[in-house]
Amino acid sequence: MADSLINQDTFYFIEVDLLCTRMPITCPPQTGLIEMAGLMQQHNISGIVVVEDEKPVGIVSLRDLRNCVATDYHALATRTVQDLMQTDLITIRRHDYLFKAIFKMARFNIHRLVVVNDDGSLAGVITNSDLLRIQSRCPLYLSQEIEAAENFEQLQMISTRIIELLQFVVKAGADTQSLISLISHFNDLMTLQVIALLERLEAVRLPRSAAFLVMGSEGREEQTLRTDQDNAIVYSDSVSTDELKQIKQFASRVVDRLEFIGVPRCPGGIMASNRQWCHSISTWQRITARWINTPTLKNMVKFGMFQDLRVIHGNLSLGKKLREHIITTSHHHSLFFSYMAHNIVQFSPPLGLFGRIKLEHKGEHKGSLDLKKAGIFALTQGVSLLTLLHRSMGGTTWDKLGWLRQDSQISKDDLNSIEEAFSLLVRLRLMVQLDAVAAGKTPDNFCVPSLLSNREQEQLRTALKAVNLMLQILKDTFQLDLLRI
Repeated sequence: MADSLINQDTFYFIEVDLLCTRMPITCPPQTGLIEMAGLMQQHNISGIVVVEDEKPVGIVSLRDLRNCVATDYHALATRTVQDLMQTDLITIRRHDYLFKAIFKMARFNIHRLVVVNDDGSLAGVITNSDLLRIQSRCPLYLSQEIEAAENFEQLQMISTRIIELLQFVVKAGADTQSLISLISHFNDLMTLQVIALLERLEAVRLPRSAAFLVMGSEGREEQTLRTDQDNAIVYSDSVSTDELKQIKQFASRVVDRLEFIGVPRCPGGIMASNRQWCHSISTWQRITARWINTPTLKNMVKFGMFQDLRVIHGNLSLGKKLREHIITTSHHHSLFFSYMAHNIVQFSPPLGLFGRIKLEHKGEHKGSLDLKKAGIFALTQGVSLLTLLHRSMGGTTWDKLGWLRQDSQISKDDLNSIEEAFSLLVRLRLMVQLDAVAAGKTPDNFCVPSLLSNREQEQLRTALKAVNLMLQILKDTFQLDLLRI
């Protein structure tokens, strides 16, 4: 499933092995029926697999036990599992596709299938409940649930299941770009449903003369796990007093409700409810012009966040005007690009002699690597700056790299290396975050290279070398070695 996500069509071509997440409860043929019934009660199961020499030889269901009680309950104490088990097992191999499992269940009118390894040993059991549960993890199914949510409590519950779906599609083999696209899809759906519920339940709405913006990684549609809020509002210069009141009310409530469903407030205050991030179009134009014309480190950080703006709700033309203004203004300030590039190249990858990866040497993250600082930041910001140089804004880093292949002088081999590095670092970031969530920890950007396989460690070193390549491209493009900044 390298090029697609789990949807209603590809669902049927998932391997059965993906459902075998735990070993089934088993017993040998000589087990007494009363003991077997106790096992079924203890584990709250409706069927038990009979195993001999590690291979399944039969199965007993609650129906079999019920029929025995109804016809010959006096003999229960003396009879064994071997007397009751069904020996004509319907099995399926662990690497068969789900459509085959569904076909067998329907053909033989059964509710469970014994899963075997290639050598015939027991691998697990799947039931019709497993099939229903896995189908409910399809993006289309979850998308429909989000759009059907009738209150914020339901959205809060659904948000926890998005993590489960991501863990599932990772195991199913979805590629990195598709995974990130899926996360962005759900993030957008959750935000839009919050906005819809605010209007429906609280009569809180954004006037047509305004737009709700998302920025940073969410603006690029590149979030891994849903993290802090980074949003803003832009509105027309001609809004009335009543409309401005509605805008402020919307900003306050949407930030509150996003926090309620599981999206934390931004520690730095980059939220629409903060008056510093809620302005008219002309005010935003003056602010971005100041950032560009006065390229201090603080202004460059703000610009780096804001340049990935995306209208998620409201007046699209306002977002378009802002992008056009940023492109025009940046090209009128000759040193802006050099200052931005200089800021980016400060984030050089932690590579030492002979390609040795430098790790955190103290603190709670000792022995780990900050994937964002080590490469993701330099790659996303560097690619964005290069596309802005060519008068383009918006889209994912993958989109921008595709555009650079067509409209820049940068070697396609170099761009391919940068893309591979970006995909690897983002995937590693997503994996460590999913592992953290599974362990009940707060997800972060830190990876422990020693926990990776030798092949993965080598891929990581190659990716960090590609980050160096990105930085060299910025130095050459903006002649940083000739400038004294």
